[in-house]
Amino acid sequence: MDEVTRVLVDLASSPWLYPALFLLVVVDAFLVVLPSETVVVALGALAGATGEPSVLLLLPVAAAGAMLGDSLCYLIGRRVGIDRWAWQRRGPVAAALARVRTTVLLRPAVLIFTARYIPYARIAVNLSAGAVGLPVRRFLPLTAIAGTAWAVYNLSVGALFGRVMSETPLLAIGLSVVVAITLGVTVDLIVQRVAARRADRSPAPGADPA
Repeated sequence: MDEVTRVLVDLASSPWLYPALFLLVVVDAFLVVLPSETVVVALGALAGATGEPSVLLLLPVAAAGAMLGDSLCYLIGRRVGIDRWAWQRRGPVAAALARVRTTVLLRPAVLIFTARYIPYARIAVNLSAGAVGLPVRRFLPLTAIAGTAWAVYNLSVGALFGRVMSETPLLAIGLSVVVAITLGVTVDLIVQRVAARRADRSPAPGADPA
């Protein structure tokens, strides 16, 4: 266990860690390979337990990566649309697109803030925001604040577990990642339930108002 911890600390102290994290967060905004929140939380836990890497560097790197990635996803939606490529028409991205494409203009702040914590939902929201013409001057401030809040939350959760469980950094990493994932699942369930209730209250197409 001590050997594994030493290896992790060595990796965390590498100057290449920060550009690698930035690239991962950017790519994760429109191509989910490894959810970037798990990496950010894990690095926060390692920082809290061992002092490496630097949280003061992780925070702006993660926030900037989130903002750039979400902005690129928005640009794809604006220039390409939301149904040109196969991955946009099937699977979890397609399901999420169906839920948010008609409401992103009505409630952009709520959707952009909550979707940042749900991997496929954030892709759908940002694509839809671009496709339906949400103005850039509204989108950019929202995604900047959402990305910063997302980075602060994930690093704080990780650092808290790391500080409390500094003698067992691997356990701190594991527990903090579970907590962060649980939040994403919880937010997704709440959003789906609220959307379902609103759909039930909406009159059916063509129905006469009571």
